[in-house]
Amino acid sequence: RFGSSPIDSALLSKFETTLGQPPHFLLRRGIVFSHRDMDQILALHSQGKPFFLYTGRGPSSEAMHMGHVIPFLFTKWLQEAFNVPLVIQMTDDEKFLWKDISLETARSYTTENAKDIIALGFDPERTFIFSDLDYIGSSPEFYRNMCRVQKAVTFNQAKGIFGFTESDCIGKISFPAIQAAPSFSSSFPHIFNSRSDIPCLIPCAIDQDPYFRMTRDVAPRIGCPKPALLHSTFFPALQGCQTKMSASDPNSSVFLTDTPKAVKDKINKYAFSGGGATVEEHKKNGGNCDIDVSYQYLRFFLDDDQRLEKIL
Repeated sequence: RFGSSPIDSALLSKFETTLGQPPHFLLRRGIVFSHRDMDQILALHSQGKPFFLYTGRGPSSEAMHMGHVIPFLFTKWLQEAFNVPLVIQMTDDEKFLWKDISLETARSYTTENAKDIIALGFDPERTFIFSDLDYIGSSPEFYRNMCRVQKAVTFNQAKGIFGFTESDCIGKISFPAIQAAPSFSSSFPHIFNSRSDIPCLIPCAIDQDPYFRMTRDVAPRIGCPKPALLHSTFFPALQGCQTKMSASDPNSSVFLTDTPKAVKDKINKYAFSGGGATVEEHKKNGGNCDIDVSYQYLRFFLDDDQRLEKIL
């Protein structure tokens, strides 16, 4: 949709040929399902040319849940497979603008969420995690790129893309430029020696695509490469595959700070089952794994294809 391309068998084969290893199971299973210009990133890597990874987190609670972890686990695999730098933007400014929280609370959420991200094991020599509230004020180059994006996008365009209304605060209207700026290597002169020509690959959930469609439209006009993207589906809430896990609803989410007992209790109490309506029906027809939340969680976390197939 909107010009993205499905991740097909041909692209999966290119992954394997380029990296000398099978594609990540999230790619093989269609959980990471869509892309923009991933073929160009693979070509760059084959030619020995540099690129970097960019992903982010909007810290809206003290602890991340399992749905937040999926993009980071996939990004970690990308970093290891391609051996490239990674920047992680913590959009505490966004949460301050959108949520009824103080700046101090937003910053504290960033600190706690950053601990969760660090615990996943990213390469500390190649990973830069930054808070918008802290970094932008100390980086003239980042702010200049924000200004370039702001000047290149009209209010009507922003309203059409993001659905802004007259009652929205002006901070919301300018925020997309902040999320766009890390797509450009010149925003991080301490990492890329002030180069502006290094392309970027952004693994993200599909709901973030509007930000980066805008960024891709602006990039050539400000003399920067268009960022490439890999899109993933949402991690389902406990209540079923039609809803995504939300940090604001503790009964829909499994948090990284939950104890093993709490996780088990949530799964047993709240997880939507694909079982039959009656015992007899279930014995006759079996369960429906397409809607069974516990099975879907295995699709996201169990990397052994044979074990997953056996369960199915």
